[in-house]
Amino acid sequence: MSRAMQTRAILAGVALAALSACGNTGADEAGASPLSVLAQTATQAITARGAAQPAQPARNPQQAAAEALRVNPGPLIQATFESPARTQVLALTGTNGAMRTYMTPDEQAVILRGGMLIGTRGLGRDLSVAEPGTEALIRAGQSGSGTRVMRYLSGDGLERPLQFSCTTAPGPNPGVILETCEGHGATFQNNYLVQNGQIPVSRQWIGPGMGYVTIQTLRP
Repeated sequence: MSRAMQTRAILAGVALAALSACGNTGADEAGASPLSVLAQTATQAITARGAAQPAQPARNPQQAAAEALRVNPGPLIQATFESPARTQVLALTGTNGAMRTYMTPDEQAVILRGGMLIGTRGLGRDLSVAEPGTEALIRAGQSGSGTRVMRYLSGDGLERPLQFSCTTAPGPNPGVILETCEGHGATFQNNYLVQNGQIPVSRQWIGPGMGYVTIQTLRP
């Protein structure tokens, strides 16, 4: 591994350790709420897709990141999904203003705006679009409150908006901002490492049945 790759791996490890040290609360997906319906359909879609995919040789995240940096000269991110547990490297495939779409070879995608998760594609019951009213507070590293609207594609193909009340506050580690949200019987907490208004490392909640994803920039 080159010195540049080693440096990226060390910085990523430090950043992820800072985020993992922050307290987190899980979303409550029990009951017959809109969240539980979305969670069930998302789980079914993920299970069906996983059963159809052949097993791949195991590589640890550091090896996967180093190989991706070696063969792909463009912008890259690494995403660690918690449900189901897997780590993937995604390459930039398109931009639309400040929006950046990163995709895996099997066409699973996340859409980011300056490191903030705005949408997903190909993961199951996808996050169609997120409208975080706390975004300016997070990028400025300030405490405050706002509304977050997250729109999901339901089983009937319609978009289902869910609104959450959120607060932001500095985390226990320098540069980390916590966003705590609640609504529809659920509570979740997003962690952001903010640098000059950008978010190079974060742990963000995708939605019911999908849980959290940790996103780190490998190459801007």
